[in-house]
Amino acid sequence: MPDVIELWSLGRASLVLLQGPRMTIGRAAENDITISDPESSAVHAALEPLAGSWSVSDLSSRNGTFVNGERVLTERPLRRGDEIRIGRSRLVYRPESSTIDLAPTASPRGVPDLTRRERDVLLALFSGRIPDAVFVEPATTHEIARALQVTDAAVKQHLVKLYDKFALTLPTERTRARLANEALRRGVVSVADIRSASPGN
Repeated sequence: MPDVIELWSLGRASLVLLQGPRMTIGRAAENDITISDPESSAVHAALEPLAGSWSVSDLSSRNGTFVNGERVLTERPLRRGDEIRIGRSRLVYRPESSTIDLAPTASPRGVPDLTRRERDVLLALFSGRIPDAVFVEPATTHEIARALQVTDAAVKQHLVKLYDKFALTLPTERTRARLANEALRRGVVSVADIRSASPGN
């Protein structure tokens, strides 16, 4: 089960398999992970295996390397879902990625215009569960319908519209999970929203 980095740079998404004793990140073509980001140094940072996980180090870059908003000053161990920021680029650490669907969705296009009910359906996908990284167990159509006191058919109609608004084509059994993760990525819903919508609140 390989570890990967989900790279979001200048409106494009890609997945990079983590392998080898060291992987460098930067603007120069000789890097293992090349990012065409004007705020990145030629050789900006490095990823290295560390005790069954990976770590990131800044390589005296011009603009710094950040993990979850904190500047990296020494070698920084990574945990599932940690977000590395290099310039305008985001690199999300995804360990043991083969257990989930990591096909990147279309590049972020801002916050889509949602109806109140579509937003309710999005929040119901989480069933009050707070994701620590990638969300992989969304509520079923029937569970959403029961939570919102509507029919299964109504929920399916809302989901079809949401897939379209988030550019998730060719729906599969995992599309609901991709929808939930995309909503989090774009800031359409937040952890605070999920907590507020939890049945216990």
